[in-house]
Amino acid sequence: MASDNPFSTSRLPSPDVHSSSVEMEVVNNLDDVESRQRSQDSVSAKFCTLSVEDTVRELGSDSKKGLCNQQDITYRRSVHGSNELEGEEDEPLYRKFIATFYGDPMIMLLIGSAAISFYMGNTDDAISITAAILIVVTVGFVQEYRSEKSLEALNKLVPEQAHLTRNNATETVLASTLVPGDLIHFSVGDRIPADVRLTESVHLTIDESNLTGETKPCTKQVETIQNVQTSTNERSNIAFMGTLVRDGHGSGIVVATGDRTAFGSVFAMMSSIEKPKTPLQNAMDKLGQQLSVFSFAVIGVIGFIGILQGRSWLDMFQISVSLAVAAIPEGLPIIVAVTLALGVLRMAKQKAIVKRLPSVETLGSVNVICSDKTGTLTQNHMTVTKVWTVDMKTSHLDIDKKGDYSKQLTKDIKALLESGNLCNNSKFSAEKDKYLGNPTDIAILESLHCFGLDDARNSRVRSNELPFNSSRKYMAVSTHLGDKTKSETFAKGAVEKIISMSKMYINKDGDIKPLTDDVSKLVLKMADDLAEDGLRVLAFGKSSKSFDGEPSDLVFCGLMGMNDPPRPSVAKSIASLIRGGVHVIMITGDSETTAKNIARKIGMPLTDSDKCVMTGEKIDSMTEEALAEAIQYVSVFARTTPEHKVAIVRALQLRGDIVAMTGDGVNDAPALKLADIGIAMGKNGTDVAKEAADMVLTDDDFSTILHAIREGKGIFYNIQNFLTFQLSTSVAALSLIALSTLFNLPNPLNAMQILWINILMDGPPAQSLGVEPVDQEVMNKPPRSRNDKILTNAVLKRVGQSALIVILGTMFVYVREMGDSVTRRDTTMTFTCFVLFDMFNALACRSSSKSVLELGLKNSMFNYAVGGSLIGQVCAIYVPFFQSIFQTEALSFGDLIYLIGLTSSVWIADELRKFYKKRASSSTYGYSVSV
Repeated sequence: MASDNPFSTSRLPSPDVHSSSVEMEVVNNLDDVESRQRSQDSVSAKFCTLSVEDTVRELGSDSKKGLCNQQDITYRRSVHGSNELEGEEDEPLYRKFIATFYGDPMIMLLIGSAAISFYMGNTDDAISITAAILIVVTVGFVQEYRSEKSLEALNKLVPEQAHLTRNNATETVLASTLVPGDLIHFSVGDRIPADVRLTESVHLTIDESNLTGETKPCTKQVETIQNVQTSTNERSNIAFMGTLVRDGHGSGIVVATGDRTAFGSVFAMMSSIEKPKTPLQNAMDKLGQQLSVFSFAVIGVIGFIGILQGRSWLDMFQISVSLAVAAIPEGLPIIVAVTLALGVLRMAKQKAIVKRLPSVETLGSVNVICSDKTGTLTQNHMTVTKVWTVDMKTSHLDIDKKGDYSKQLTKDIKALLESGNLCNNSKFSAEKDKYLGNPTDIAILESLHCFGLDDARNSRVRSNELPFNSSRKYMAVSTHLGDKTKSETFAKGAVEKIISMSKMYINKDGDIKPLTDDVSKLVLKMADDLAEDGLRVLAFGKSSKSFDGEPSDLVFCGLMGMNDPPRPSVAKSIASLIRGGVHVIMITGDSETTAKNIARKIGMPLTDSDKCVMTGEKIDSMTEEALAEAIQYVSVFARTTPEHKVAIVRALQLRGDIVAMTGDGVNDAPALKLADIGIAMGKNGTDVAKEAADMVLTDDDFSTILHAIREGKGIFYNIQNFLTFQLSTSVAALSLIALSTLFNLPNPLNAMQILWINILMDGPPAQSLGVEPVDQEVMNKPPRSRNDKILTNAVLKRVGQSALIVILGTMFVYVREMGDSVTRRDTTMTFTCFVLFDMFNALACRSSSKSVLELGLKNSMFNYAVGGSLIGQVCAIYVPFFQSIFQTEALSFGDLIYLIGLTSSVWIADELRKFYKKRASSSTYGYSVSV
């Protein structure tokens, strides 16, 4: 009794600081096997191995009266704190918003440009750059803020109230007031308010899917568990905080509250894990640094040359800074944001909801996908595919869900189906027009119509039930016709259990025969054969009497083999990903045999089973470095728990891989947040998993990931294309002004003309390149490395080639037209020449490898953007109102033909580059094949 046994801290799970620091070290580093094991354990691991009496004694409580000493309760609360999941104190929104400005080198560079422009009186430039900064930062901030809701979603699973007994008085209290040692009660519909060691369990089943990821409700019991190494989902005498009571009722002693619970450990991991930067964010950071270096180089070189020419320091400083600011494409961040946003919209149509803009492009860099089996690679719908009875000997009956097997309904098959029908707890929902419940039970009922049978449960009254649990490994029910006559028992479960309770079997004529040793061996052999095909095998039996404790003297009816079939498009998707250099890993809680069978069906390479398949037990025995080294060969992880996912992600990232991880349970949330791309299931996923993930699949289909990766790869190449266009235009404009300045020539372009060119460089023509349709061939290209630059050597060569042609062509026109003085015609010719070069350059930049003739006119936004730009240029040189603004004059038809012929050279040169590049790659490929 609590009143007779004063509270002792030695009896409580220690809440000391050392323990907490160790747990945080585990979460952050997972440096060795011991720390990884600790991260997977909680207080429940200890108490599931203690009896009820030992638990009560350990916690100084009472299994009937609960805690009785108020001073004792107050002290416990001071030691353990409130029963709440508390994260770090929220930073004010305005501070988070301000922090987004100084975390990005590109944004810092643009802020510097805006400040210098404002100081030098270039108000228009300063305002346009500032507007660009605000738009980009605000969009990014809103996306990040919306994605950081996973901890709030986790807190929603903690109930507000609990049914508590203290000092032999029961009342409903706030769940936050619970302390270890409290006695609480729960029934159908209640959420468990803390981690509880059960003291009473009456037909108690609890849905733990939001914690463990297992969809099947867990049957709970009071008996002590002997195995110290049990995983969370095997602790059948523990009820976990946040899980939902599906059936029955129970009571128990609170053993852990707040962050000491299993949910609390997930919460701590979620709080400590920092989302890694995406490859695109890293690339844009490097680009900002490169442009900074380029800007300072321009200032230095031009300033130095001007001083050598005898110009004043102040004049050259102003000219140099103006040129450097002009060289920075301030519209680049906006175009990137718009391109990513449009990618989000396109992917939403493909049933993939992306929550963070940069994650869209990250998908194109993914080189490892870790996928759940159930529901993602498979249909998450169990189906009976094989039926076997003793008279079939070594053959079996294959079942097609749409077939008609009524003519093959022998009496032994009918008895088998009857047992599966009556020993069944699934229910039909008229509202949803389908069965709801255990997937195995649903599969059995759905197989009835293949034989022309109906659900017969409404004609029977159930008098007794022995529910399935992991230790019993079978389920049994007794039924009668309503007048308590003709009672019968039906059972289903593990083959060895049903065989051990059976003495007879039924043959195809309905005769009852002795179950000899030879027949038993035949049954076990057939069960093994079906299991090797990757099927879940259940045995069925019946008897003509009811049972009290356990059924006995059963008549063995037969076996059913069922599986969760792969999704039809998965094999093709995996083949496509492998061709594109993506390593696909399947993660499942199934046995090695079942996992390998499914993996082969969906086309995963299993050349060496010893290296290609790894179990969760093996993960626990390896250091992080050893796992990182071995994981390059692994295609299947079997017998895993959600906790193993974090170890797998860390090992892959240690190798430098960019990882996409799928998940649906609360325990999956840390791995989803840690992964470069966390992918949650929209149908079967918990709210916590969805909030922690970067992407949600609304159809739970693996093939959707393929579409998303294709879109991500296409977006990156589109970003490179419009970056090529922007930088080549920017460098050309900068060079024109620089050359005229250095050679003391009149400026070839006036302020309004430069402004129009900047609008083209940052406006619709550039943005239209970001929505170029995805080339299907991108899936054959390998994923990008995490540290790859966005400005690759190939991109820089394209920029240099295009910029050089534009500079030479425009300067040729300028010098050719210029006489003793610069006239309106001279600037109009130069201005129009540069704009037409811009349009042909945009045409060339639609693809880095494909000819415009191959691409066709599929990008309607590009067509409208270029068409609109050309109309705008025509207005600038022919409409009197715009002539006065741009200081232009009308050009002759011959002038336009001449300029079009000259400016098309930038497009023709790029077409020739693509042609020779394609021919070179073809000859290289041919050579490699011949070898």
